[in-house]
Amino acid sequence: MLIVLGGLPGTGKTTLARGLARELGAVHLRIDSIETAIHQAGVRVMNDTGYRVAYAVAEDNLKLGRTIIADSVNPLAVTRTAWVEVGRRSDAQVVEIEIVCSDPHEHRRRVEGRAPDIAGLRLPTWAEVIEREYEPWDRAQVRIDTSCRSEAESLAELLRAIPR
Repeated sequence: MLIVLGGLPGTGKTTLARGLARELGAVHLRIDSIETAIHQAGVRVMNDTGYRVAYAVAEDNLKLGRTIIADSVNPLAVTRTAWVEVGRRSDAQVVEIEIVCSDPHEHRRRVEGRAPDIAGLRLPTWAEVIEREYEPWDRAQVRIDTSCRSEAESLAELLRAIPR
């Protein structure tokens, strides 16, 4: 199974992806980790490089029968479609999940209050988050709003929404 998480920075994607990976014994693929490593290797123009690496690693692992949790902003329909294609080529079930924080005050508090958990990762400012290009999801099977739930409640809702 390929579980594709997306949503703006600060909504709780990585927190939920980690919890989900632990619960399911799944592989957690985080675009931030991949892109930070590529940047540290000297690549300065990223474009879609991090996503392409993640697609390849996901496909390899899906073909081995692993469950993959793809953790990225996934802001464009083209990246979402690419994940679905990875699942199709791998004969894997794909579950698309959008993570949102519908309370703008809470979302801003999270964005402004967090610290990087990857050496060298530059976190976006609140202005960068709200100005970011982010196309509306037209087919997410699941939408989790983390604004008024604890991490445990959001994870429980996510686990209930994923087919077993």
